[in-house]
Amino acid sequence: MARSAGGLGNLLDVALGPEQRSSEQAPAGSARAALDGLPIKGKAPKTGYSREQFGQAWQDVDANGCDTRDDVLARDMTDVVYSRTDPCQVSSGVLVDPYTPKEIRFQRGPRSAEVQIDHLVALSDAWQTGAQQWTPEQREQFANDPLNLLAVDGPLNSAKGDGDAATWLPPNKGFRCQYVARQIAVKAKYGAWVTQAERDAMADVLDTCPDQPLPRDDGGVGPQPGASGVPSARGPFESCADAKAAGATPLRSGDPGWNPRLDRDGNGVACT
Repeated sequence: MARSAGGLGNLLDVALGPEQRSSEQAPAGSARAALDGLPIKGKAPKTGYSREQFGQAWQDVDANGCDTRDDVLARDMTDVVYSRTDPCQVSSGVLVDPYTPKEIRFQRGPRSAEVQIDHLVALSDAWQTGAQQWTPEQREQFANDPLNLLAVDGPLNSAKGDGDAATWLPPNKGFRCQYVARQIAVKAKYGAWVTQAERDAMADVLDTCPDQPLPRDDGGVGPQPGASGVPSARGPFESCADAKAAGATPLRSGDPGWNPRLDRDGNGVACT
């Protein structure tokens, strides 16, 4: 439906409401356009749900030799220090929590739970919006997909529980557009649906940022390549496959994109 013009158009715009107005104007590639493409249904019963339906936590689904939890901690924190005995295990780091935002100094041990890995689309929510029909392999991939994972304040993550956008949004209003966009990208990727209340809540957030793009579907882990194809200073390669795709192999200590976790024998050369 084309937007009306003049005084009558203004009256029609009021009658239609902001939701329909923003829908017809959603830019291609935006989170709002993707939201408009998601099916709307009621939640299925939670019957049969358990964490085990999504596989054992945490897996190494990207085959980089490290489990997903450590991958996400390394991606989302700065000043990362790895264990001397395990090149994958993150021992400490600094997280600027996107949900608050506050600075949290992570230290593996008794206080590890101060930083938790949040499933933006909770596993229980996914179970009730499509995942019951997925294969076990699809559910395991979903539970370990970095696109759906963020390192965040632990107590706040526990308080969120399995809430969707209709019942929980980050206290940090400056992050809500990105948060909702990630949820939409995840649901679109896996074919999950939204409830009417969830969809309305997402639309309300995106009305404040109508051009919010969907995140890149590289899982949110891989470094963003520069013009040369070699990773910029934003981070190391997360897998040898990424390094090979960028033409950066063999990867040597000190090279752009060097990641000590890929150097399994500790000889300073990885991905040969």
